[in-house]
Amino acid sequence: MAGVRRLILLRHGQTEWNASDRMQGQIDTELSELGRRQAKDCAPDMACRELIHIVSSDLKRAHDTALAVADYAGLPVVTDPRLRETHLGEWEGLDHIEVDTQHPGARKEWRMDPTFTPPGGESKLEVGARALPVVHELFNEREDWPGRTILLVAHGGLIAALTAAVLELPPANWPALGGLANTSWVQLSSHGPSIERPGWRLDVWNAAAKVAPDVL
Repeated sequence: MAGVRRLILLRHGQTEWNASDRMQGQIDTELSELGRRQAKDCAPDMACRELIHIVSSDLKRAHDTALAVADYAGLPVVTDPRLRETHLGEWEGLDHIEVDTQHPGARKEWRMDPTFTPPGGESKLEVGARALPVVHELFNEREDWPGRTILLVAHGGLIAALTAAVLELPPANWPALGGLANTSWVQLSSHGPSIERPGWRLDVWNAAAKVAPDVL
């Protein structure tokens, strides 16, 4: 495993909007009290895998979660807006019932079709394309990555889209990656010789969490 690059994708802690099934998207919500405890509680697990670098979405709920891990690990946090959650357009700020009332059947289509775009928002394919260069740049720039771990702290929809993009899944198979619970995590590992042949594998999905609804 000395040459294997491990990539951990951690979802942020709970927000009050998560607790009330409200669509956050890129609205900059805060962690709830429970979310802050979740972030602190997950920090030891995130910091014990030869962690060398932490990159976070610049939205507060992800950045504050990343800071909790960083404090434990003794590392800085780099923010990158490309790791923001899916832009949900007109759905942002609405709860699930309101979206279903205004757009009957649309949320089901959105879950099943990664090309579906919420009104004024972006599709899951667009989210994956936005975030994938972050991984490519780390692959090129971090010569110390082989044998160690890099952590990205982000959002459920972003993590699912980025995972599918990294694994080069056909769009029809993207719905196989379901929802993530708060502060659950995904592990990918690169076993290949180069960025052209990275040999990515999905090791872990939605770890240390109960199965979550397929929501953002």
